[in-house]
Amino acid sequence: MPCSAQAIAATAARPVRVAVLGSTGSIGTSTIDVIESSAGRFEAWLLAAHRSVGTLVEQARRLRPAWVVVVDEAAAASLGPGALPAGTRLASGREALADLVRADDVDRVVSAIVGAAGLDSTWAAIEAGKTVALANKETLVMAGPLVMRRAEETGATILPVDSEHSAIHQALASGRHDEVQRIVLTASGGPFRTRPLDTLGSATPEEALRHPTWSMGPKITIDSATMMNKALELIEARWLFGVPAEKLAVTVHPQSIVHSLVEFVDGSVIAQLSPPDMRLPIQYALTHPRRTAGIARRLDFTRPLTLEFEPPDLDRFPAVRLGHEAAARGGTAGCVLNAANEAAVAGFLAGRLRFTDIADTCARVLDRHSFTAEPTLEQIRGLDAWARQEVATWSS
Repeated sequence: MPCSAQAIAATAARPVRVAVLGSTGSIGTSTIDVIESSAGRFEAWLLAAHRSVGTLVEQARRLRPAWVVVVDEAAAASLGPGALPAGTRLASGREALADLVRADDVDRVVSAIVGAAGLDSTWAAIEAGKTVALANKETLVMAGPLVMRRAEETGATILPVDSEHSAIHQALASGRHDEVQRIVLTASGGPFRTRPLDTLGSATPEEALRHPTWSMGPKITIDSATMMNKALELIEARWLFGVPAEKLAVTVHPQSIVHSLVEFVDGSVIAQLSPPDMRLPIQYALTHPRRTAGIARRLDFTRPLTLEFEPPDLDRFPAVRLGHEAAARGGTAGCVLNAANEAAVAGFLAGRLRFTDIADTCARVLDRHSFTAEPTLEQIRGLDAWARQEVATWSS
């Protein structure tokens, strides 16, 4: 959805005021890098985190936002007088965050809260008609049709921050929607791409957290190791770009240079290439529809560069199959898959589940759930809680 001429004119006259939701995570800290290097084009109006108050306070002292929100109210209460800089106000709780996201002062919202926890604040931004730089893929995985329909009703703009979906967004500018033959999401393959298959069951959290090309938080890094991140991205792409599941594919690309590809009906394939640096898709979402100079790393074409592609091994990465199935099925399948995965990843990190149990557990929960083709937001929230409880029961 294009930004309105009115919004572009308004932001040209003053800094673009940004609300960073999940400012202490990997996407949040990269967003702050982009804001600080923007020569005044962007201003952090709101910074929000769940409970990482130490990092949040340090960010507030550097950026001096109008508001800081600590979602965990007990953590917010630990901040004593004088912790925040003069002029920065403190709020706590999910409702306060949703209210502030809707404020007229907010121009763009970076939705970088990890997991289902990011749905409510992202929904609030969409209801307020904001431009949302969406890193929280779970919003569309859980409630894609509802979210896209609501965005159309309110005039909200959703710009993807995931490197894969940002690449697709850029590549789609090369043709019309009805000219798209296929969208191909790239995957690094994670740390276990070449590990002997019969040893995956004994993989430890420490091994799974050693990603070869990206630096991310633990949950997303484990998702990369299982390739559940690609399963969720298939579902996200289904709704974000309005394409049927059969037009979506995955290829493994270990170098993480080609971030995704779009094939058109004439056989042309358009790809977006850059080093693995999240500051580029973040900046693209903040400056769209324009581009500006930035701090992201650049490719050096004066040096040899090898790009490899291979189909995903579905025996090694059964999560990819689950993603295709959930994208095709729609309805409540994405919500249940996401919730089961979040709970299973937590179980693996805590030592209650084996690495190979993550996808197996998700498949079992997905099969057991009561499918609804057109759920309400309340039904989605209810199934999210049910799926987590199912995993907890099996892994306790």
